[in-house]
Amino acid sequence: MTPKPNRLRPGDRVRVVSPASPPDRTEVARGVTLLSNWGLRVELGAHVFDTWAHYLAGRDEDRLADLNDALRDPGVRAIVCTRGGKGAYRIADGLDFDAARRDPKPLIGFSDITILHLARWQRAGVGGFHGPYAAWNAAYYGSGAAEQLRCSLMEPATLVFHQDPSELTAKIVMPGRATGILMGGNLALIAAAVGWVCPSFAGAILLIEAIDMPIGRIDSAVTQLLRSGVLEGLRGVAVGQFIRSAEELPGKWSAVDVLLERFSSLGVPVLGGLPIGHGPRPPTVPLGTTATIDTVARTLTVDAGVS
Repeated sequence: MTPKPNRLRPGDRVRVVSPASPPDRTEVARGVTLLSNWGLRVELGAHVFDTWAHYLAGRDEDRLADLNDALRDPGVRAIVCTRGGKGAYRIADGLDFDAARRDPKPLIGFSDITILHLARWQRAGVGGFHGPYAAWNAAYYGSGAAEQLRCSLMEPATLVFHQDPSELTAKIVMPGRATGILMGGNLALIAAAVGWVCPSFAGAILLIEAIDMPIGRIDSAVTQLLRSGVLEGLRGVAVGQFIRSAEELPGKWSAVDVLLERFSSLGVPVLGGLPIGHGPRPPTVPLGTTATIDTVARTLTVDAGVS
């Protein structure tokens, strides 16, 4: 495993890139101001505001070039994605993994960016951060999310995430305690990575969350993970938010039912109800570092993602 990236310090250069869908310019400007107020020197990738095919932030080769330029530049100490959406999966296997391994640096983003985290872990052993985007929506993120992102990158410490009983997935509990490397993110993108940039989850805690995912897609995604063998040796599952994704309705299976049924064969601890995902005030969660789920304490404890 590649050593953890170094924490950020005032004066460090941070590169903002758009590997997926095009961002809002006003929100990016707000994010640049936020990062700059922490003493960071913020740069925009050459193609941050490009558009192509109405849902992509520029052509594949240009989005990939921005990412690889940031990975290769020794002065860039972190890479922050403007947003998710669609398209990161088109370029995930083209990252300069040698550069990522040679000079590990934080990559921050979630949702579609999940596949970039998986690819970097599989090919270079480098973790990342399931966290807010540079296109900063103040109403959605709030000051708490900003401060947690800052601390995660600049004042690293062990993080403890407590189960939220109000979350749909809080009913998903299979008892036990397990420790492993935390990896995962958006369930749809994890399934999409199988067969090409999905790592083995042996010795890992698998983190999953979802948005706009109907029951059949949840079932097929988890079944794909089970049948592919990537979950062999898995130590536990941390289940975050499933938003607009197979809510409970009379006479129908929900996300709770299918996840309980599918994961029961693994025989590992599973803890649901974690406030991680697409909901308001999303936290920053280090990936590629040691984590522990404890179903008695109803907590996910995660080591710092930078040193």
